[in-house]
Amino acid sequence: MHIIFLNPQGNFDAADSHLAEHPDFGGQLVYVKEVAQAMAALGHRVDIVTRRIEDPAWPEFAAGVDAYPGFEDNLRILRFPCGGPGFLDKERLWPHMGEFVDNVLGFYGDGLPDFATAHYADGGYCAVLARHRAGIGFTFTGHSLGAQKLDKLGTSLANMDDMETRFRFSRRIAAERLSMARAARIITSTGQERQEQYGHALYAGAVDPADEARFAVIPPGVNGHVFTTEAGDRDGAVRDALDAAMGGRAGQAIVVSSRLDEKKNIIGVVRAYAGSQALRERAALVLCVRGIDDPYAEVGTLAGPEQEVLKPILAAITGAGVRDEVRFLNIPSQGQLAATYRYFAGRGSVFALTSFYEPFGLAPIEAAACGLAPVATQYGGPTEIFADGSGVLVDPFDVDDIARGLLRALDDHAGLSAKAIRRVRDTYTWQRTAEAYLAVIEAARKDAPARWDAPPEPDAGARIRDYLANG
Repeated sequence: MHIIFLNPQGNFDAADSHLAEHPDFGGQLVYVKEVAQAMAALGHRVDIVTRRIEDPAWPEFAAGVDAYPGFEDNLRILRFPCGGPGFLDKERLWPHMGEFVDNVLGFYGDGLPDFATAHYADGGYCAVLARHRAGIGFTFTGHSLGAQKLDKLGTSLANMDDMETRFRFSRRIAAERLSMARAARIITSTGQERQEQYGHALYAGAVDPADEARFAVIPPGVNGHVFTTEAGDRDGAVRDALDAAMGGRAGQAIVVSSRLDEKKNIIGVVRAYAGSQALRERAALVLCVRGIDDPYAEVGTLAGPEQEVLKPILAAITGAGVRDEVRFLNIPSQGQLAATYRYFAGRGSVFALTSFYEPFGLAPIEAAACGLAPVATQYGGPTEIFADGSGVLVDPFDVDDIARGLLRALDDHAGLSAKAIRRVRDTYTWQRTAEAYLAVIEAARKDAPARWDAPPEPDAGARIRDYLANG
C-alpha cells in the first residue's frame, strides 16, 4: 500500500534535529517516525507529510524532499509550504491548513495515496479536508486532546479569552471533533485513553467511546536497536563523561528525562527528593535537560515557556540546599540517552515520569528497555503498561507518594528491572505497532470513503463556553 502520515508540525529530518526538544516536537513525532519506518520495513510505500520551513533558524526543514538513511527506497519526508516561509508555533498554523492540503493534493495529482494516518489535531483536520476534497480515508491518532489540556490549565469563563489567544482551544477542539467523526478508525494507545480522553463532555456527539467499531487500541513501541541492555558504540565515551559528571558520587540515581513542559511535573520529583532525607542519602537526582550544559547560567537562553518550567525547578533545588546532590545532563541524541540509561541501570537506578496525565508513556518503557526500574504517574497509560507489576505507580499530585514510590523502586531495582525488560520485549515493539495499524487500514479500505461535505464546525468556542458555564 501507499500510506501517508499527515503531521503538519515540521520537525522530521534525517538527523532527527531538535526531535523531542521543542514543545511542538514531542513524543508524537518519534511515534510517527518509528511507525512509518516499521511500515516501510514491512514493504509498504510511506510518506511523512509535514510543513516546509524556510527559516535561517531552522535550516534542516527547508528541502521539499528528504529521507532517512536506509529507507531511501520507500519512505519519503515530504515538506509542503503553508503560512509563509518562517517557523510558526502549532497554535498559529490553523488558518493555513487549507493551503497545506491544497499543496499536498496538488503534488499527488491523480496518483493519490491509498490511505492516510492523521496525527494530533492539526493532522486530523488536514485528513478531514483531504477526505472531503479527494476521498482519502484515514485513521486518527490524537496523542493528547485539547479538552484535557483545557481542564488541566484551569480554563474558566474569566480567563477564556486569554487561554484562547494562547492555545486556540476553539480551533483545536473543533478539529478533534471533526477528526473523530470522520475517521475510519480512531487509534488510542490504551483502553484508558479511549474512555477518559474521548469520553470528555466536549467530544459528546462526535464519537461514542463505547462504540467498539470506532476504535482500535494499538500501543506504541520501543526502538529495540537503540533502547536495549546491550552496550553500543557510544557507551564507553558516555561512561567516561558520566563518571566525571557524577563527581565521584557512587551508587544509585533517580533519572528524569522529558522536555521542559509543566504537565510533565518534573518539579514534583525535585520536591519529593528535596523533602526526603532517605532519598537524598540513597541516590543522586539526575535531570536531563537537552540543549544547555549549565542550567543556572544558561536558563535565559531557553524559550519563554521552557524558562517558566525550569526556573521554579532551579529555585526549589537552591532553596532546599541540594545543589550538590542534583546533576544536570545535556544529552543531544537517542543513542546517547540510551547509553546514559544503561550507565545508570548498572548502578541500580530508577527512571521517573510523574506527569499530571500521560496518554501513554513512551519514555518509561524506553528507560525500562535499558534496565532502569520505572516509576510513573498513575494517571493515564502507565496504569496499563505496568499493570503486571513491572513498574511503580505514584500520585503526581502527592509529593510524599512520589517519594515513597521512588524509595520502593530503589529497594527493588533488580526485580522491577527484570520484569520491565520482559514486559517491553514481549509487548511494546514498533513492528507490532505497525502491523496493528496495517490490519486496521486493510479493513477500512474495504469501505470506499465518501467525499464528505465541507467541515461544518470550524470553531468550538460556543461549545467550550457552554461547558465552562455548565460543566
